Amino acid sequence: MTQSPAIPLPPPKERRRLREAASLTRAQLASRVGVTSETVRGWETGRSTPRGRKGEKYAKLLDSLGDEPGMTPAQDGAVDSEDPEPVPGAVLSRRAAPARRKTAAPDRKRPAAKDRGRGPVTVPERSHTPVPHGHRVILAERPRTTPPRRPDDAIAALTPDQAFDALYAFCTPALVRQTYLLTGHRELARESVERAFQIAWQRWPEVARDRDPAGWVRAMAYECALSPWHKLRPRYRHPEPPPPDAFDRALMDSLLKLPPSYRRTLVLYDGVGLGLPETAAETEASTRAAVNRLAHAREAVAERLPELADPETLHWRLVELASVERLRAAKPSVVRKGGERRARFWTRAAIAFTIALIGTTALTVRTAPTHYEPPVPEGETVQGVPPRMAPGPLSESERELRAKLRKEEQRGPERLLPLPR
Repeated sequence: MTQSPAIPLPPPKERRRLREAASLTRAQLASRVGVTSETVRGWETGRSTPRGRKGEKYAKLLDSLGDEPGMTPAQDGAVDSEDPEPVPGAVLSRRAAPARRKTAAPDRKRPAAKDRGRGPVTVPERSHTPVPHGHRVILAERPRTTPPRRPDDAIAALTPDQAFDALYAFCTPALVRQTYLLTGHRELARESVERAFQIAWQRWPEVARDRDPAGWVRAMAYECALSPWHKLRPRYRHPEPPPPDAFDRALMDSLLKLPPSYRRTLVLYDGVGLGLPETAAETEASTRAAVNRLAHAREAVAERLPELADPETLHWRLVELASVERLRAAKPSVVRKGGERRARFWTRAAIAFTIALIGTTALTVRTAPTHYEPPVPEGETVQGVPPRMAPGPLSESERELRAKLRKEEQRGPERLLPLPR
């Protein structure tokens, strides 16, 4: 029989406040306790109660966070929410913390914790030992080291240009690698991310007010990368040179053979580390459909590469595959100016087309007939008209008259003069 922890637990609102005050994400706190980020979310929202040894460890961790200097009691008007904390840019990967520590402490592991629908997941111990260069680049955005701000405070503190540049620098490295896994084209991945940020700059008031700006940009980048119109472009009809490693080539081929919706679900869940509800919402599908797509995608990959049957191993291979390529995007100022030029071009094109349409309409109205003119009927054949006959031979009297007339013409008639009065 499980028992409640000996150390009293604070209320759910206080639990979340303590974690945010310590600048910890749910994934980082879950790695310390040895559970998943979904379990921590349930504890912070009050949907579940910490029990057993995990609950005792969670209570001790919160108690230690509360004893740290700089902690202040929770305000009375604090509002609880089931939504993730407002990290500017994206939902952090629940494997992001182990990703930076996998090679640092391989022997220190905690017991396996059950992840919902994903089998046992081994959570590494927290370590500050530096990791090799190949594991520094992950598919999720970099975690924050300062407490999150409210959207209104961020908008008041930064100008639109500065806020856009900060979001671009925060999300672009991870987004370019994610879109590379979706397309297999380095140039298309870079172009899709830049196009997504250009659209975000055009709709910046909407994006700046969104509670997850990076999720907005990520969804737009995925749509641009998976657009079927790229098949009509000559530069993207032929595949690019594959990765140098044979295993990476096989994994990339397996990903590209998946349907786009399955590939996107696999990258979001096993690559970025979103939960099933967030993955289903971003792919515009139900949770059941997202689960089926994920299961079929994993089966297809495991069929060709049995070594990747474990979801955790698949995650690491996706991270390594995306980290092998050196993918860089343009500077934020270049993207902003390119988006503005594109917007001006299409605005002027729309104005010119409208003027041409108005001129054509006016010319048509001016030259169109104002009354009805019946058409000229076609000719008809008239019956009963005798045919034309050729003249016959002249008689004797006609020949004499002809001779007389010819004779008079030679002499000419007498000239007529008026008589004097």
